[in-house]
Amino acid sequence: MDVELRRIRLPFAAPFRTALGVQHDRDVLLVSVGTGDSTGWGECVAMNEPIYTSEYVSGAHAVIRDVLLPLLSGTTVTALTLGRLLASIQGHRMAKAALEMALLDAELRSSQISLATFLGAARDRVEVGVALGIDRDAARLVETVRKYVDRGYRRVKLKIMPGWDIEPVATVRDAFGSDLALQVDGNRAYGPAEMPRLSALDAFGLAMIEQPFADLVTHASFARTIHTPICLDESITSTEATRLALSLGSCSIVNIKPGRVGGYLEARRIHDLCVARGVPVWCGGMFETGLGRAANLALAALPGFTMPSDISESSRYFERDITDPFVLAPDGTIGVPSGPGIGVAPDPDRLAEVTMSVERFTI
Repeated sequence: MDVELRRIRLPFAAPFRTALGVQHDRDVLLVSVGTGDSTGWGECVAMNEPIYTSEYVSGAHAVIRDVLLPLLSGTTVTALTLGRLLASIQGHRMAKAALEMALLDAELRSSQISLATFLGAARDRVEVGVALGIDRDAARLVETVRKYVDRGYRRVKLKIMPGWDIEPVATVRDAFGSDLALQVDGNRAYGPAEMPRLSALDAFGLAMIEQPFADLVTHASFARTIHTPICLDESITSTEATRLALSLGSCSIVNIKPGRVGGYLEARRIHDLCVARGVPVWCGGMFETGLGRAANLALAALPGFTMPSDISESSRYFERDITDPFVLAPDGTIGVPSGPGIGVAPDPDRLAEVTMSVERFTI
């Protein structure tokens, strides 16, 4: 099996602000796997710095090269056996997910089966929403929301933080009324003492409050005091973590991000658990290129994904992607790729333009 680790630098359509400053591009690790009769593509969703999880792109690159690939040497590995072969390595789910995605893509291309079909998709189009970062200019925020609503998005997610929560929600709700599906994301920025302030969000008819706190116990306590549904994101790292969160009553909605949970097979297991418990799920986004976006659309087409997902069209993040762009339909949906594997492949010329380095291995 031939493996290629490729680093690309893809400019954002607009600068993206993180806790460490403004980013103008995304440093992406792509994994390709050649199995003889087909080539599969995987994408590592780790960010440039370890600010979302402990993983970051250069660390994931090193772990795949120096730890994961040597473990596979001399073995006959498939997407279904990869997890067992790498089980001794703690964490590094995003690195493992990138390898799994590439293997899945290669195997399904060889079998002429789409990832959507393999996972059990129930639809050929997925309703998507848009997530907006912190913007402390309320008037400008309203205009940004209006731009996306006019574009066709029917659900908007606002990032919030202590000191910037009630005001933006009230402003956007007042401007667009109750017809707009609106939700907020705290990204673990709040502490238990701020529960009373967050409880005031009940007045705005939100679809959900996503991950305001860092731990499950605080979420469970908060869920007993508020009517708005609580969704977990960062706390959902595996099927077992999901089972614990649901047992504690920490959430009533689950955001599934394949990279964060270790891959699409684990994401499907979490989906199945939530369906069995009657818990709605949706697919979160991690600034994916068209490769990861294609795979996420396949996952979000499963029957339990009953809420709009943070997938968005390609132009939301990149002026020019490495694949053909995904475009939003007037009804707020994006089509699920139906070709073999993930159904898309990089444009060779564009890939060459944005490539920074390539390493090749035979295992």
